[in-house]
Amino acid sequence: MENSRVASRIAPTALMLGNLITGCSVLAPAGMLPELATGLDVSIHAAGLLITFGAVTLCIGSPLTAWLTSRIERRTLLATTLAVLAIGNLASAVAPDYTSLLIIRLVMLAVGALYTPQAAGTAALIVPAARRGSTIAYIFLGWSLAAAVGLPLITFIASRYGWRAAYGGIGALGCISFVLLLLRLPAGLKGTPVDLKTWSAVGRSRTILLLLAITMLQMSGQFVVFTFMGPLLKKLTGASPDAIGMVFGIYGVCGFLGVAIATRFVDTWGPYRTSLLFTCLLLAGITGWALGAGSLVLMAIAVAIWGLGFASTNSMQQVRLVAAAPPLASATVALNTSVLYIGQAVGSAIGGLLFARDLLHPLGFVAVGFVILALILVVLTRSQPAAA
Repeated sequence: MENSRVASRIAPTALMLGNLITGCSVLAPAGMLPELATGLDVSIHAAGLLITFGAVTLCIGSPLTAWLTSRIERRTLLATTLAVLAIGNLASAVAPDYTSLLIIRLVMLAVGALYTPQAAGTAALIVPAARRGSTIAYIFLGWSLAAAVGLPLITFIASRYGWRAAYGGIGALGCISFVLLLLRLPAGLKGTPVDLKTWSAVGRSRTILLLLAITMLQMSGQFVVFTFMGPLLKKLTGASPDAIGMVFGIYGVCGFLGVAIATRFVDTWGPYRTSLLFTCLLLAGITGWALGAGSLVLMAIAVAIWGLGFASTNSMQQVRLVAAAPPLASATVALNTSVLYIGQAVGSAIGGLLFARDLLHPLGFVAVGFVILALILVVLTRSQPAAA
């Protein structure tokens, strides 16, 4: 009994740290695009494709791996995934050229795609029902920490010691996370198998499809700008690497605060009103970036407002999807993760094309357009019935 109580306290932290490693692995190139471009002798646009192609791999891999691995014991599955992420980052640190780095990244993320949705499902198996919501929210804080702490550190390390040192640091932290998970996550955990009937039920639900579209549009709008945030700040304002790292830090810290605030609001306001509020904050921040382009102060303030909405909107999407169809939650969470990565791929690809053509100011307004469409869909889903 005592061991069970200890596991219920420590295992969620082990799962959360795994999300931190996953988040850093996915977002790392955004924090060091100039260093990658210089070190690999490629353009900023080509370096940005590490994020685009990685996101494509993730969006395909998330539902596919959820289906293929749903019957595997959870500690084995999640620990193996973290081991692959750790080894992938360490291998990235010694990659001899751009092509090698891209191949390593795609293989690493093809496996890493399963971690976040499976970690959320595992949380429900290790804590009492009354604590499931807060535990899942806690585990997702790993992604907020990846933005709040991971990205600024990646920018700091890469600007001083090079991009290889940054990848090496992520790999070392991944090894620690792997050991902690292996030691603290209970053995013998198995989730509900995902089968073809589950995907069919998801596809017939108009509510779920609309909610997934919201996730994709929100993420597309953000990644038009976010992928190239560092180079944009440098080109538009002349910001130093330290200033860029500070803006990444503001983004992440405000994201952390946004999730904390949303978690408090959602019980009294309900998921729809909370989602509407934070989507409006997201729109206000992206709009502020577009209008303030050229001023480091104005862009940093806009990033702070944007940050309040970035992680909280995704958390609310998870809450709304689970509430729409609780029996389909394992599949919808995996699909939400997948369309999130589709949004990253679409946004980073569009942002890359605009950046390569030096259309730096229009880039922000394209991002605004995506988020406006997301807000319209949020309003349209106000009275959507639950899925059958």
